Parts: sequence; C-alpha cells; structure tokens
Amino acid sequence: MTFPVRAYVPRRAAGAAGAVLLLAAGAVGCGGGAEQSSAESAAAAVARAAKKTQAVTSVHYRLSGRIPEQGRVEAEASVGTKPAVARLTTSTIGGDHPTVSELRLVDGVLYQRQSENGVAQQVHGRHWAGFGESAGFTAGGGLRMDTGGLRDQVGHNPARDAAFLAASDDVRQAGTEKVDGVATTHYTGTAKLDDLRSALESKEKKGLLQYDNLGVDELTLDVWIDGEDHVKRLRTQGFGRHGQLDLTVTFLDFGRPVTVRAPAEDDTVDLSKPSKQGRG
Repeated sequence: MTFPVRAYVPRRAAGAAGAVLLLAAGAVGCGGGAEQSSAESAAAAVARAAKKTQAVTSVHYRLSGRIPEQGRVEAEASVGTKPAVARLTTSTIGGDHPTVSELRLVDGVLYQRQSENGVAQQVHGRHWAGFGESAGFTAGGGLRMDTGGLRDQVGHNPARDAAFLAASDDVRQAGTEKVDGVATTHYTGTAKLDDLRSALESKEKKGLLQYDNLGVDELTLDVWIDGEDHVKRLRTQGFGRHGQLDLTVTFLDFGRPVTVRAPAEDDTVDLSKPSKQGRG
C-alpha cells in the first residue's frame, strides 16, 4: 500500500490493529473417540462465541504486544455498526521513530493524524489527512491510492479473527481463568496458514494476508470466553521473517453507544480532492 504523505501512513503495512488479531470458526476434527468429541466441542464453543461477539452493535477494546520490525505496540479502539463509526489510536513504543497515530471513520470518510518522536506531523499546515469515502482514489500528480487496509484496520471488530481458532485441528480447552476480573474459559490451539486457507471460506481468508506479509506460516491462538459467550480476550503468536509476532486484544465492553466526530474542517487536508491540497 502506497501513500503520498509519509507522516500520515504507518511505515509498515502490518499496523497494530491491522495486524491486529485472529482466532475461531469452522472445525476440523482430530483424533478419534473422546479426543475427537472434545476437540469438536471446543471448536463449536469458540465458533459460537466468535459469531456472537461479531454480531454486537459496538465494541471497545485494548490491544498490546509486538509486531516484527515495528516492535512494541499499544492501541485502543471503539467501533460501532449503527451507524458505522470507529476510532483507533495506536502507539509504537521504542525504536528510532516512536509514533502515535489516530484513525477515525465518520460518515464513510476515513481520517488520520500522526505524531513522531512527540512532534505532530502536518500536511500543508494541517494536522489531519482525509481520504474521502472510497478506499481507492487518485490523489495529486495522478497517484493512485488505496486505503482499504487502513479502513479495515480501524473499522473491523477483531472478534472476526477469532474465526481462525475453531479451524485449528488441535483446538482444546485449557482451563478457566479470570480476565480483568471476569470469569472465562480458555481455549488454545495452533494452525498453519496453509491449513486455514483450506478450511476457511473465501471472505474469512483475507484476514490471513497480514500474516503472509510478515512471513508467518504458523499461528498459536488463544481465546478466552466469558459466561455470556462473548470473546473476552484474544492472543495471537507466531514468528515472521523479522522476528516475533505476539498480540493480545482484550474487549472492554460491548453494545455501548459510540460517538466519533470528524476533525475540524479547517485543520484537515482532503487528499481525495487534489485541487484542495494546497489550500490553507
């Protein structure tokens, strides 16, 4: 993915919340007898929780961990579906260029601002970049831009990535634990990306692309499910071409109203309208 303004585009396409997460749906039995029954029961429990959590009208979640090349990341997001609104703030910690990036999705329009080394980045004297209502558009100089990855990063409910664990051939229950004081059942398993591609439906496979880009070919997946069959926590681990991937998402609440406002118009450059880029 290529953007004309470096300050408003994460250097590495994996992105925190874009690399952000995976786990449950489908089911491949393993072994026979009691072992097979246990695996099928675990897969069904994870698939059910993933489906229910994806169906909520809003989620508020926190993410933390490590992405190859990018290092430590932290993020927090709120995503609503009625209407479709979202806000995602991501921080990369340590390294030569620590950054804080905020993405907003309001009325179908994607916005982004970013700071680097504690200094707010600007484009034409403004702090926000607007990318319009379409994922693809032609910016200044005839440059074709595709913001589909960023839109997916900010606007998706990460419980959809729980669809990978139930497709694992060794999914199993790993006990009971408390997550943020909430009683949960813990499920775990490993899966090769090639096996997931064979087991998942076409629309579910696109979530695997971010791991392909990192060179990760096998995932260790964990999901914690609360007493209401909601995914409470997801953890994804693997090794890519440039080191360890280890991301944990914790859901903080479900179904609460989400309010996200568009940035001030006089502090925003609309990159989807080249004729306005130089104004202000």
